[in-house]
Amino acid sequence: MELSPEHSPPTTTTTAGFSAGGGSEPSPPTNFSSLFPLFPLAAPAEVSQFLPNPSFSFDASSLNIPPTASSSLPPPLSPSSDEEEAVPKPAPAKYDLVPSSSSDDERGSRRKDRKRRKRRRDQERYDGAAASRKPGVRAWAGSETKLVKDYYFDAKGDQDNLAFGSIYRMDIARYKPQSTLNARGLNRRFYNHGHASSHMDLDSDLDGLDNKVKVGGRYFSAKHAVLERNKGFKHLKVLKRDNAILPEDFIPVEASSIPAESTTAQHELEESWEDEILRRTKEFNKMTRESPHDEKIWLAFAQFQDKVASSQPQKAARLQTTERKISILEKALELNPDNEELLLCLLKSFGERDSTESLFGKWEKILMEHPDSCKLWKQYLILCQGEFSRFKVSDTRKSYTYAVEAISAACTKLCRQDSQNADLKAQPSLVQLELGLVDIFVNLCRFEWQTGHRELATGLFQAQLEFSLFSPPLSLSTSSKQRLFEHFWNSGGARIGEDGALGWSMWLAKDEESRQNMVMQDNPQEPEGGGWSGWFDLSRANAETDDVSNKPIELSTADGIDPEDPDVEDASAQDDVESLLKKLGIDVDAEFSSEVKDAKTWNRWSAMELSRDNEQWMPVHEKSGSSRSDDASPGEVNEQLSRVILFEDVTEFLFSLSSEEARFSLICQFIDFYGGKISRWTSSNSSSWLDRIMSLEMISNDILEDISTVSDLVNKTQNSSHYRLESLLGSMHDLSQRPGLVKFLQNAILLSLDVFPRNHILEEAVLVTTEMYTTQKNTLSAPAKPSRALAKSLLKKDRQDLLLCGIYGRIEARHGNIDQARKIFDMALLSTEGGTQDLVRKGPILYFWYAEMEISISASRNDSDSVHRAIYILSCLGSNIKYTSFGGPISRPLVLRARQGFKEQIKSLRPAFACGSLKEESVALICSASLFESMTSGYSSGLEVIEEAFPFSESNHTLEYEELWMYYINLLHKNLNQLRLSRVWPNILKGVQTYPYNPKSYASMLTLGCLYSVPNNLRLTLDKCSQRDPSIISLLFALSFELSKAESYNRIHGLFERALADDKLQKSVVLWRCYLAYEAEIACNASAARRVFFRAIHACPWSKRLWLDGFQKLSSVLTMKELSDLQEVMNGKELFVRTDIYEILLQDEAEDD
Repeated sequence: MELSPEHSPPTTTTTAGFSAGGGSEPSPPTNFSSLFPLFPLAAPAEVSQFLPNPSFSFDASSLNIPPTASSSLPPPLSPSSDEEEAVPKPAPAKYDLVPSSSSDDERGSRRKDRKRRKRRRDQERYDGAAASRKPGVRAWAGSETKLVKDYYFDAKGDQDNLAFGSIYRMDIARYKPQSTLNARGLNRRFYNHGHASSHMDLDSDLDGLDNKVKVGGRYFSAKHAVLERNKGFKHLKVLKRDNAILPEDFIPVEASSIPAESTTAQHELEESWEDEILRRTKEFNKMTRESPHDEKIWLAFAQFQDKVASSQPQKAARLQTTERKISILEKALELNPDNEELLLCLLKSFGERDSTESLFGKWEKILMEHPDSCKLWKQYLILCQGEFSRFKVSDTRKSYTYAVEAISAACTKLCRQDSQNADLKAQPSLVQLELGLVDIFVNLCRFEWQTGHRELATGLFQAQLEFSLFSPPLSLSTSSKQRLFEHFWNSGGARIGEDGALGWSMWLAKDEESRQNMVMQDNPQEPEGGGWSGWFDLSRANAETDDVSNKPIELSTADGIDPEDPDVEDASAQDDVESLLKKLGIDVDAEFSSEVKDAKTWNRWSAMELSRDNEQWMPVHEKSGSSRSDDASPGEVNEQLSRVILFEDVTEFLFSLSSEEARFSLICQFIDFYGGKISRWTSSNSSSWLDRIMSLEMISNDILEDISTVSDLVNKTQNSSHYRLESLLGSMHDLSQRPGLVKFLQNAILLSLDVFPRNHILEEAVLVTTEMYTTQKNTLSAPAKPSRALAKSLLKKDRQDLLLCGIYGRIEARHGNIDQARKIFDMALLSTEGGTQDLVRKGPILYFWYAEMEISISASRNDSDSVHRAIYILSCLGSNIKYTSFGGPISRPLVLRARQGFKEQIKSLRPAFACGSLKEESVALICSASLFESMTSGYSSGLEVIEEAFPFSESNHTLEYEELWMYYINLLHKNLNQLRLSRVWPNILKGVQTYPYNPKSYASMLTLGCLYSVPNNLRLTLDKCSQRDPSIISLLFALSFELSKAESYNRIHGLFERALADDKLQKSVVLWRCYLAYEAEIACNASAARRVFFRAIHACPWSKRLWLDGFQKLSSVLTMKELSDLQEVMNGKELFVRTDIYEILLQDEAEDD
């Protein structure tokens, strides 16, 4: 039975207004299955002319859609659908009907009337649709009916849109977005109602659907939307197309009317996720076969497995992917057995699969195979520190012992090889290994400091500096050298940093001289023998030292107490404690409740603990400790003895250094450790700098200065003041809380100048430290007087130290003595003529310092004469003429000759740029040329000098290149008002990418962004930098920017959580402390702060300061039992607790009485 066209369903698929038009000529009827069974099946005249459009020839079976994706769709109609419908169905069961009432009959008749009227409306609508098409467009296949209306509106839509599984073969209307005001015949009320509904809601027209569609849902339902977003299916990607390609109002059936290139450019069939996995796996397999020794390919292959695992919701599937990743890395290590990056990636993968015990076993096995790898040892030590269940201070200290011994043995082996080869200069491999050894030792000192063992950290630094820098010039074995150093350590002599310290070598010479004098006095008749008679008997010296150290014990023996009886000592201590309690007015026999009942008690305990940590950082000598314990209480005696650092405490960590670079790194990191101001001694991309910023407990002063600059600029641009990052944690080194620290640093740096003569970095550090010491004492004299006197005394020792003259001149200028500063610089520059080659080579540094001083004077005093002086100074350097004091106007030929001279000198440095061996004086020459061009031709010319000399390549990670980059930043900051963002922004981004751990890079980027960009763009840039190179530096600057803005709480939470998701940043104490302080003090979210605190101590259990933050900020949130348990856990982890809670309770008891 055929259906007439009037009773066919509508042919449109949407509920929006559109234009239709144009069609093709009618084609003869066909005898194969039609989309609509309207006509009898007859043999076609030409099958190839039925649907020539290539879009209809697409094979839907090539999509490889899983069966589950299409199970909810109705199956397509088949030619036998009419026959299937004609099959008689079994008769339904018959039941006796209950007689209906009159009301039921009336409702049934009304229902039938409504259905009849609805059918009539549908019939009229279909008739109107058939008459509303454009001329030349057939209503149905084979129909010659011409339509009269140009536009029509389909209010119902096609309910069988997806029922047929293929595209409709007739002309389809092209849909265009139309405004509600311009759409003709559009019901505004209906339009608003349609927009109020959501396509993701449940189907609301269930009455008009059959049972299969009711169960499966429509194509816009939530079920099908989830399938559409599934990556397991192939998707048809619709690309951007040119509107001029198809100007018609419909998509024609004829293929000849569509340009061939437009069809391929508009649609692209995307691959499914499974296809992408197969394709990329094949690519990685091919690349690893072609380049088996390229570690980047293997690491990328392993990272791709992480991407695969992230898309797998099942734990078993993720574990299987992890196993595949481990097998890939094991295969890579078979081909590259010594690659550290592959080893670290493999060990990280083991951590995702294995238990803690198994993981540590694999680490120990790999470290035994690679004992000379500093990178592996560092990661292993971080793992030991951060594993909360296994962490103890003594165990971690033992791990550091193994690391120092293993790497020290490797250094000794390489040093012997160099001595056999008779090389005067250490090999680069030995230098790098010793630098890594120094980094591990400094990390050990940081670990001891942060766990509360501050005297031990200071003692370790003192011992290593003496052992490495001031060792006697004797060829001794390691054991003999340690026995000799034991004599020095136990003698009670002044160590480095203490008043009267001479250094181990000088002390040993004087000790030998005094011993020879004593021998001569004891045997005056013995004739004098010529020459050196050898070292004294060490065993005798040790015996004498033991006798001296045991004097306090002998005094107790004289009183009738056996010092070797511990019970007697405990009884004596108990009697003393009882007597002390009686003196305080406390009855010992009375019952006393030791339970703390007030949170203020824990606040006072934590405050006292912090105060004692700041005060008790210097180790006590055994002799001095015993001498001061005569009039002290037993508690103070025990406290003094606990602060004594014995030779047995430091002997396992002593090692010798043969390279100059490693020795200088040790003294520089020592100065930085105790808060001294020192110029940059290493690149920000070096491992030393990365270890420094990762181990921070507080924000260091150099980073804080740049952060404060950004905060001030943000607050100034928005004319408001909000929270500042430095208010959360405070300053890192508060000199007022650590008495004697500045004097300790001054003594140590002065002593180290004997080992590093004419080192301007250490000379500047000691002069700046002297000013700090004078400021701390609050003397009435000018701050420049002590530093001036020290500089003069140093110049008396070495009058040819020209860079020290430059440092001295800058100090005078900083304190307003301009004429004196100019005399010092003139004298130094005049001394370079006829000097040694080393003095002439350091000349550009002196010229550059002098010119910078004159520029700063001009900026502060608005003095044009200083600008002329600076141009003259740089002209002498560029033209390479003899320097004379400035006497008047500058000639124009001199300026031209200087410009040409700078170009030639910079051109001669190109070989040094090519090989990466740029020197400090070369950097000073380039900066001088840039400064000269800035003053004579404008700041843009000065920037071009730096940009031409410095290509901003990622390989330029040395300190000299970074100094050049920092000067470029300073030049930008001086000309902010004259800058164009497009001129400098690309170079700023390149610099941030090259030096991602330099605070100056982020400070310059945020400064320019605040002035010339909107906050959202700046946030996007910061996020990209953090994703590329996650670091504490980028996070701190992002936090500072957000804290200065209002209503950025969600953004700040996101920054913290994204940073803590990184494995490395999760071990940063300063990050956790900032997060805790933000939740407790700014967000005022007590529950969140409590949660952050417990996460923090679980990730960083070694930080005593982090534990004390919980007592100070969460004492009102945590219960008394929780606070008491926290203190017990601190003691169990062997953190050094100096204050007993009973001291606070006794003080409260005494105050109540």
